[in-house]
Amino acid sequence: MQKRTNENDTPRRLVRRAIEFQRPARVPVWFFNRDHMRGDILAYPLCMSDGARSEWGYEMVTLDDGTMGQPSDPVIPSWDALDGFVFPELRPEMRMEGVSEFLAQAGDRYRLGTLGISGFNLYTFLRGFANSMVDFLSDARRSGQLLDRIFAFECKLFTLAAQHGLDGVHLSDDWGSQDGLLISPELWREMFRRRYEAQVAHAHRLGLHVWFHCCGNILAIVKDLHQIGVDVLNISQPNVVDIPRVGRDLRGRQCFMVPISYQTVSISGTPADIRREAKRLYECLGSEEGGFIGYVEDYACMGMSEENYQACARAFLHLQNKDNGGRTK
Repeated sequence: MQKRTNENDTPRRLVRRAIEFQRPARVPVWFFNRDHMRGDILAYPLCMSDGARSEWGYEMVTLDDGTMGQPSDPVIPSWDALDGFVFPELRPEMRMEGVSEFLAQAGDRYRLGTLGISGFNLYTFLRGFANSMVDFLSDARRSGQLLDRIFAFECKLFTLAAQHGLDGVHLSDDWGSQDGLLISPELWREMFRRRYEAQVAHAHRLGLHVWFHCCGNILAIVKDLHQIGVDVLNISQPNVVDIPRVGRDLRGRQCFMVPISYQTVSISGTPADIRREAKRLYECLGSEEGGFIGYVEDYACMGMSEENYQACARAFLHLQNKDNGGRTK
């Protein structure tokens, strides 16, 4: 049997080994919205905002339930409004002014540049969801032009990330409802696949990994995302996706990042349920060669107890340690 890699690898190298199937000594973990330094990954925001107002002009209306909220009225409610829309400027010095401090804090952790709301989701925030659904069917030319402007700007952010020593970029682009894709797979391939593929190719030319976050049931395009070169696929709602089927199709070839479901197990389950679910996800999607990253997020706003949050953390830390002599971090 091939010997496992050096167990003294830095977290940064460990994450790379997991993504690239180079036999990491343990499973890396990303602590997303608290306890960042307990994990192997630290994130730097590449997007800019003025409070609740994005640089793209939309504003997030905070909801009483403590979730991220919803965008306000569309920024480009009609195509006539596009003429007066001011696209954001790159402003690299301002955008990257905190990167030196970030790199010092990250130390030997993997450095991930996050774009916040991106791609398709950003389009829907600009045009409004209902308008967007009509756009893709009724005006492919103009909707395509706006998408191209969005994707081109994001590629510029990729370039900045690479120039400042980051290791990867993280896209947040929700494509699924509870039941399936928000548009037909055929329309997705016609309108979006080539655009994402060009983005991923640009990132790879820069030496960056591409991490793709997606909520909902995205089973219909999981193979597409793998084929275009997405390095880490964050299936954010494993409770609505056929995880065993995904594993049968892509285990050992695609790196996945998956949480304990924040709609089911991590909310209403016991710590023992959480441990079993972490093990199931790893066994379906990961391997000793790599291909699995644990994801921990505090979802108190969804009813997650502190006990269950800590159980999620321990469950993935157990996966980290099971082939590492039981060492704790």
